[in-house]
Amino acid sequence: MIFRFVKILAAAASLILLYWAERRRGVDADASALPSRLRRTLDDLGGSFIKIGQALSMRPDLFPEAYLRQLRDLREHARPFSTQEAKPELEHALARPLGDVFRSFDSEPFAAASIAQVHHATLPDGKDVIVKIRRPHMRERIDGDMRILVAVARLAGTAIPSLRRLQLERLACEIWSNLRRETDLLQEARNIRRFCEAYKQRTDVYVPEAIEALCRESILVQVMSHGRSIEDPAVVQDGPRIAGVLVDFYLEQLLKNGLFHGDPHPGNLFLMEDGRICFHDFGLVGYLDRTTRRNLRLFLQAFVQQDAGWMLDAAIELSLIDRTADRALFVPGIEEILSDYSSLPLKDWSIADAFLRVMRLGDGAHVVVPYNLMVLVRALFLIEGCLRRLDPDFNVLDNLIAKGEAAIADTLGGSPERAAMARLKTELALSAQDLPALLASLLHRAHQYGKEPALGLRIGHSEEIERRLDRRAGLLALALLSAGLLVASALLAQVNAGPHVLGMPAAALIGFALAIWLCLRVARSARSLWQG
Repeated sequence: MIFRFVKILAAAASLILLYWAERRRGVDADASALPSRLRRTLDDLGGSFIKIGQALSMRPDLFPEAYLRQLRDLREHARPFSTQEAKPELEHALARPLGDVFRSFDSEPFAAASIAQVHHATLPDGKDVIVKIRRPHMRERIDGDMRILVAVARLAGTAIPSLRRLQLERLACEIWSNLRRETDLLQEARNIRRFCEAYKQRTDVYVPEAIEALCRESILVQVMSHGRSIEDPAVVQDGPRIAGVLVDFYLEQLLKNGLFHGDPHPGNLFLMEDGRICFHDFGLVGYLDRTTRRNLRLFLQAFVQQDAGWMLDAAIELSLIDRTADRALFVPGIEEILSDYSSLPLKDWSIADAFLRVMRLGDGAHVVVPYNLMVLVRALFLIEGCLRRLDPDFNVLDNLIAKGEAAIADTLGGSPERAAMARLKTELALSAQDLPALLASLLHRAHQYGKEPALGLRIGHSEEIERRLDRRAGLLALALLSAGLLVASALLAQVNAGPHVLGMPAAALIGFALAIWLCLRVARSARSLWQG
């Protein structure tokens, strides 16, 4: 442990000294040797530090592209551990002899990485499976390395004030937590089950199921599958079709279900004999909740519509930009991004790059981007790389518009008025979608504060202010609300979605009824106001 601490500390000191030396000499960032030195240092430290480097490669909000490029080049190359270590690890985890669990078990692994290695085996019923075994004492090594790294990060932040912006100690703790999750093979088995259930209706994608009864924190048993790497020249001949399937599948993951594979590099994807794409390695999985998925759709629409203001609103809602930020400082940056894309062919547009550039606006000050969005950006970069490898002429944006949801469809091109109407329709539809929750909240407040629905503004501990509120302002607010409900209900009637009552969508009918009730209330109140 002491030797490991000294080795890590010496590696960190050499990086800090190089940083200081380059600062003193005024070395330009593009000519800096630090990015390549960082990658080699992490590679030399091995084990958990390779995973740390891969985690850092998902932080484009903190590190320049030169660092990210080097960190993405980290490869997990590790010698397999011996059968004398693998078998006791299996028997200890399963609490029974190996022969009672498997009909056969290949002693030699067919794949090995810094965290685990994979063996072929056969179950008693004849089913071929793969057995992924975490390296013995790997969790203890990760915990030991990360404790040292947290201490070094704290020291570096104290010694170099300019590094405090990166919040290195918090970043190290975040990586530690995520690393423990990614190396929990029982959690990976659960991720596999969630994918199998979520996408079981798809006939063009395959996820080999995990045998959860045999899975443990240090062991994953999964159905064996066969196929060719998507980098195989024979597979590339079918590239355009495969690229289309990948786009369609990721749109479903990101915009519909929210559960997505976070590490779609070519080593985790292959083509089966029946033409299905098989996904492997579910240690890194992201999830986007309903609100985030909705904001992601808005971001994509604004990107396609080239609407800087709308794109900024969506970026703020996604936490890519601080809510307290001065809008005037960010709109020109987004307009520059959109201007750069407008001069490119559509096939060269990159959603991942647009995300990255928006995240870097304002130098990332005071913004802590959620972990799942970091996984999303990594996945987008990897999937776009796969798409262009499969089909160099693949048009990501065209496929996004053609295969995306109706909210994204038919948004390419058109006049500014058309773009404005697209935004208006979307925002009104979203407001109508939120209407039931708003009404439920108002009814709840009515129960709290009296029998009448609390449609007005209530300010706690300020009854005197409430009594002085101008009735005319209240009437104006109700009038605007009723007008908005009428427009939103009309749009819902055009969409013609959901259950129907009297030949009209139920949501639209409720909206019209509520709008009419509000109009009548406004009319009665206005008449009494005039008479008074």
